[in-house]
Amino acid sequence: MAGAVGAAFLAGAVVGPMVAVPGIQAWAQEGGRAETYRLLNLFGDVFERVRAEYVEPVTDRDVIENAINGMLQGLDPHSSYMNPRSFRDMQVQTRGEFGGLGIEVTQENGYVKVISPIDETPAFRAGIKPGDLITHLNGESTQGLSLQDAVEQMRGERGSTIRLTIRREGEARPLEISLTRDVIRPQVARFRLEGNDIAYIRLSSFNERTESALRNAMSTMRNQAGSNLRGLVLDLRNNPGGLLDQAVQVTDDFLDQGEIVSTRARRPEDAQRWNARPGDIAQGLPIVVLVNSGSASASEIVAGALQDHRRAVVMGVKSFGKGSVQTVMPIPGNGAMRLTTARYYTPSGRSIQATGIQPDIEVLASRADPTAATRERDREADLRRSLRNERDRSTEATPPPPLPPLELPAGVVERVVREPAEGATAFDPTKPETDHQLQQALQLLRGMAAAPAPQRRAQR
Repeated sequence: MAGAVGAAFLAGAVVGPMVAVPGIQAWAQEGGRAETYRLLNLFGDVFERVRAEYVEPVTDRDVIENAINGMLQGLDPHSSYMNPRSFRDMQVQTRGEFGGLGIEVTQENGYVKVISPIDETPAFRAGIKPGDLITHLNGESTQGLSLQDAVEQMRGERGSTIRLTIRREGEARPLEISLTRDVIRPQVARFRLEGNDIAYIRLSSFNERTESALRNAMSTMRNQAGSNLRGLVLDLRNNPGGLLDQAVQVTDDFLDQGEIVSTRARRPEDAQRWNARPGDIAQGLPIVVLVNSGSASASEIVAGALQDHRRAVVMGVKSFGKGSVQTVMPIPGNGAMRLTTARYYTPSGRSIQATGIQPDIEVLASRADPTAATRERDREADLRRSLRNERDRSTEATPPPPLPPLELPAGVVERVVREPAEGATAFDPTKPETDHQLQQALQLLRGMAAAPAPQRRAQR
């Protein structure tokens, strides 16, 4: 599956209450009643003209659903309407199983853009890469298609095929790739021991199984390594996010106390805050969190909280910068609407909307800098109609206090190499030794473990 509209960036979607479509009186509260009626009459006139004169017959449901989706998508990149089928698919996806190709997508300049292929799916095995533009589906242009329509076309029965035409940066000609659809059951947590002393866990998304998969991974590796375990690499690179409650639970697994994340909505009384409970599954071991421009929403909640509490060192390059929360509101008999209802804030009060998480130690994946100007479009700030950071909107906004210093052992940071050596072997996901960011994380953790135990800073 290509993921539901905006699924690449669910900043922790939360399922809201059952709602009915608002009535005229609710719509008129913020403006003059007469003006509201005039605008509704305008909509009715256009609707009737389309029904009567469009070149081909159209159903009332299609026209109305398109109008609703246009209203929501005109707000920001992550609000949308889901028809009953799309809503069912979204519910299946959050359970950690869905059908299709295994691509997390968004839309750019009218084309479908790949945010990240999901591990071990048809898209992953075919070599589809983040940043690829899908220009045609079975020879038909995606230009002019809504993201939801494109996603629907990429879904299908297991065993059926679809041909994607892809425009890739650096390739002179479009690529033609045929994919066979499958049932997507992504392994949400991949883990292994690195050198029998460092636990490595990669979380690919945040669905209903993520936190339990994390605990299983940590328990398994602790049993394997025993007293040899000296640190943990939590890899959130290209993790597009998912459920807010899973981000909270994953963060809570590594904190004994303090705030994890807070959200602020339009009304002050709707603000919420989540706090950690005692219990650290890593038992105080040092942690490095790896992030990149594909780390979004729920990934940024985890990285930001662990960074603010100085429970982990964040390494890599700046994250995507999606600091908004979408509430999924079922509409009885008519699918659901996904509406941006709040911004989230890290424990220190940082809003990362359109700014991202800045790593404590910048380490590039390759000498071709992924943070260069040609890649900046990959981030939230460059999406059309993306919400601005509140600090950008108000000259009166008080900046959050600076983070406390890392207090790492002397010399360990200096040994971290920012970019691979010239002529280094190109990255191969099947060969960890070619992963420069991972290798620098391992070196940092081993350097921390070898140094005299520093005084632990109290968590906030």
